[in-house]
Amino acid sequence: MTAISGSAAAITGAASGIGRALAFEFAARGCDLALADRDEAGLLEVAAEIGKAGKRNITTHRVDVGEPAQIQEFADAAIAAHPSLNIVINNAGVALMGSFNEVDQAQMEWLININFWGVVHGTRAFLPHLSKQREAHIVNLSSIFGIIAPPGQTAYAAAKFAVRGFSESLRHELSMANSPVKLSVVHPGGVLTNIVRNSRTGSGITDNARRAESIDRFDTIAKTTPPIAAQRIIAGIEKNQPRILIGNDAWFMDLLQRFRPATYWAVLAKRIEKMSRQGSRP
Repeated sequence: MTAISGSAAAITGAASGIGRALAFEFAARGCDLALADRDEAGLLEVAAEIGKAGKRNITTHRVDVGEPAQIQEFADAAIAAHPSLNIVINNAGVALMGSFNEVDQAQMEWLININFWGVVHGTRAFLPHLSKQREAHIVNLSSIFGIIAPPGQTAYAAAKFAVRGFSESLRHELSMANSPVKLSVVHPGGVLTNIVRNSRTGSGITDNARRAESIDRFDTIAKTTPPIAAQRIIAGIEKNQPRILIGNDAWFMDLLQRFRPATYWAVLAKRIEKMSRQGSRP
C-alpha cells in the first residue's frame, strides 16, 4: 500500500476537473504536490487555494502533455523539487466531438497524442525515479470509454482503450519484476467536468446545435462530482486496486459489457435516451 500522508504526487491536468480535485484531496491528506497543466493561471489559483488551507510544498509547472520534451522537463523539475515523489497521476486529457467521417486524421492524431502518448511519455519519464522508492504508485486515467465504445467516440475510445491495454500490460511487468511501483487504471463514468464543453469539434461538423445538445445531454447524465471521483481514486491507491471504476454508471456499463460484449450499445442507447428525456422535464 502507498500511504498518502508524507508522500509527494505529480498530477497532470491539475488546473481543473478531476486533476484539480485530486490536488485538493491529496493536500488535505498531507501530500506535497507537483501540479502540471497548460493553464498556468489555473494552476496558480489551485496552488494559492491549497496554500490557504495548510502548509504544503507545492510546485506548479506549465506542461503540454502532447509534447514529450515538456513532459520530461516536468518530471526532472518535479523530482528535483520533491526528491521523495512517489505518486504519479497521468490525468490530462481532451475530447473530440464527431463521427469517424466528420473527424480528420490530424484531429485524431492530436487527441491520441495527448490522451494516449501523454500517458506513455509521463509513465516513462517518472518510472526510473519511482522504481527507486520504497513504495510508489502510478495512476493512469482511462475512461468508461476504455471499456465500451459508443458511436461518435472513435478517437477518444481508441485512445482510452490503448491506455487500458498499456496500463494492464505494464502492471503485469512491474509485478513480475517485484517492482515497488504499483499501477492503477481509472475508468470514470460521467463526471461533471468541462471536458465536453472544452471539446474540439470535428472538421466535418457544420451543425452547431449538435454541440449544445451534446453538452446538455452530458450535464443531464453525468452524476459524479470531481471531489467524489478524486476520493475514489485515492481510496484505490491506498487499497492498491488495479482497476478503479468511478460512478454507478461505470459499474453498470462495465457489467453490461461483460454480459453483452458485442451488443451492449442497443441497451445503452435506450437507457441514455430515457435519462435525457427525464432530465429535460421541468
